[in-house]
Amino acid sequence: MGIYALTGGATGIGAAIKARLEAKGHRVIMVDLKDADITADLATAKGRATAVEGIKAAAPEGLNGLITSAGVGSHIPDHRLITNVNYFGTVKVVEELVDLVALKKGSIVLLSSNSAPMSTSEHYVDLLLEGNETAALDESDKIGGHEAYSGSKKAVARWMRRNAPAFARRGVTINAIAPGYTETPMTKVVSDDPQYGESIKRFKESIPIGRAGEPKDIAALVDFLVGGESGFICGSVVFIDGGHDAMLRACLLYTSPS
Repeated sequence: MGIYALTGGATGIGAAIKARLEAKGHRVIMVDLKDADITADLATAKGRATAVEGIKAAAPEGLNGLITSAGVGSHIPDHRLITNVNYFGTVKVVEELVDLVALKKGSIVLLSSNSAPMSTSEHYVDLLLEGNETAALDESDKIGGHEAYSGSKKAVARWMRRNAPAFARRGVTINAIAPGYTETPMTKVVSDDPQYGESIKRFKESIPIGRAGEPKDIAALVDFLVGGESGFICGSVVFIDGGHDAMLRACLLYTSPS
């Protein structure tokens, strides 16, 4: 059985991933703000260091997989928090733990979003990819919540693409998944908000497959990507959104990795 590290596993998609892996007998080291093996705030450098040190101490022999599920939504008024958790809370942790995954020739799965292609602020995305944390955080104050969210998820996908070849040469596969609207405690907060409720209702009704996603849908894909049968999949952004991206961007085969 394998050893996996998971950020953001207390609720929603992360909890479903944890449950699925544990049901197969795997050991899951979970990082979250509460109810976790390692309590850490990935919005801060100190919290990321706590998470990394805790995972290294818990699995010195290596990881079969690393899944970054921690994230916050576009409804959060603090756009710096969106930036810090969704982007820096992902890439900084992966950068510090890839050596541990390489020990077992394991797999890394990052959570992007099908909102990523909707981002229009290339300057914000570029600042993230440059690792210019101060400038990126300042820029996040100037843009809307949806742009801060979608831009952070686009940057995660691009960062993955840029690093996939080097990781692969070390025996590590890395991919990103791009969920569409999924019923979680986080999305429920937005759908229950009087300001966004009607828009969310119409958005869900437009999903071609006829329903919103469920955490178990996402967990099944993650389980496959960290499993032994997906070893030739590396550097891919896999949309899992009931056909939404295909409907909205029918003429595009993929999202540019540039």
